Amino acid sequence: MLQAIGGLGIFLLGMIIMTEGLHALAGPAMRRALKNFTRSPYSGAATGAVCTAILQSSSATTVAAVGFVGAGLISFSGALGIIFGANIGTTITGWLVVLLGFKLKLGTLILPVIFLGAILKLFARKRLASLGLALAGFGLIFVGISMMQQGMAGVENLLTPAQFPPDTFAGRLKLVVLGILITVVTQSSSAGVAAALTALYAGAVNFNQAAALVIGMDVGTTITALMATIGTSGAARRTGWAHVVYNLLTAMAALLLLTPYTWVWQYFAPGQLQVNGEIALVAFHTFFNGAGVLLVLPFSEYFARLMMKIVPDASSPYTGQLEKSLLSEPSIAVNAVFSSSKQQLIDLIMHIKQLLAQRFKGSSDDLPCLQTALRQTRAFVDLIHLQQTEQAEWPKLLAMIHVLDHLHRLHQRCDQEIFQVRNLAALALPENIQLGISGHLESLVVALQRERWREAYQLARELRVQLAEQLEPVRKKIMTDIALGKVTVPRATEYMEALRWLQRISNHLARSVYHCREFTAQE
Repeated sequence: MLQAIGGLGIFLLGMIIMTEGLHALAGPAMRRALKNFTRSPYSGAATGAVCTAILQSSSATTVAAVGFVGAGLISFSGALGIIFGANIGTTITGWLVVLLGFKLKLGTLILPVIFLGAILKLFARKRLASLGLALAGFGLIFVGISMMQQGMAGVENLLTPAQFPPDTFAGRLKLVVLGILITVVTQSSSAGVAAALTALYAGAVNFNQAAALVIGMDVGTTITALMATIGTSGAARRTGWAHVVYNLLTAMAALLLLTPYTWVWQYFAPGQLQVNGEIALVAFHTFFNGAGVLLVLPFSEYFARLMMKIVPDASSPYTGQLEKSLLSEPSIAVNAVFSSSKQQLIDLIMHIKQLLAQRFKGSSDDLPCLQTALRQTRAFVDLIHLQQTEQAEWPKLLAMIHVLDHLHRLHQRCDQEIFQVRNLAALALPENIQLGISGHLESLVVALQRERWREAYQLARELRVQLAEQLEPVRKKIMTDIALGKVTVPRATEYMEALRWLQRISNHLARSVYHCREFTAQE
């Protein structure tokens, strides 16, 4: 038993190390694939399955999907496709265990691979070091399987199918619960499936008992995901609960399909469940997960609406997606900051437009909310730690720091709004200037909403240049009015300060949009 438990521990360690290596090696590419190939739930499911199979981590895929939803980069229904597909991707581990661990018995042959991986990790750099880590983890997986096999072989007379609940519906439900508990303890459904396969291979459980355990392990993965969403945003909670509801439905269908599945095997391949029970079990795991995805995908939009009603999102529209859980994935965290900052910039422009149009007769209740959001966003950025060597994310983070700096300065200008806007109203700017400012701001908002970054920057720059040209005659007129005695020097100073306030607003808007464009250029 100790050897079997130790083998399970080595298997878990191998999974962790391999996932770390693969994540460092292929993580950025997989995240780009998740973001770019989720135009529909179908493409999302295919992308989620492939990414999970490559990364060997459904949790990494799920966290990325949740982060992209929060960042507004993909829709919630698109994320559902990724999560559904991740369930298929996790079945690849079972096939590796059966075909390479049991059939080829790589436990000893794989040892040089572990050595090679360790050497690469110690002496190579960057991608080669990550490859070495993945190779070492891959090798440890099969060492763990070999140890589990040896340990199970030693207890085959102590642990038999008779000691597990009987093969009745109630007995299968008990085994499902046991499978859930195993996954909660090991924090890995892959490890649980490997243990169930090893127990079946050793004869400690029969096929139906092992299948019920595997069904429970699939449900158990959702408990871990659900616990990870405690205290997070509505989008994350909704995604976690969607995972739970989907896997529960799939588990119920799998329990109903288990008996017909065994009948089919016995009819077309009599006696093979005893000889090749491990292959039949992995095939069953793949079958019910694949069938579940195919059945739910056509109704993913309705499923998404249902989950939105069950788990409403009451978080801030600006900072609800800035979850601390995303900090483990800096690229996703930076994207979430960009989404939040873009919406803050749009609403701040709308606030400025309203002030200028209504000459401060409107309400400014939205400004404190925007200022709170900006403080929270800046605090979140303080928690993102990157190195300059991370070439893909470093310029994006710098661009966002610039955007937040200019947003802060815009807020400082807006704090002076009562005094300055009233001075502008008293100054009575020519109508063509007022209409030009209003038109530019409105067009700028539309361009930002549609993410036409080149057009948005062109509009912001035109506004700044035109204001500089159009306000110069106004300044000269103020100076002339002082000389003619039409306006006092203190009053003229207030007018000049109001014009400078307007010019600074246009400068910070142009710089904010410029750095947003620089951010998107790094995508």
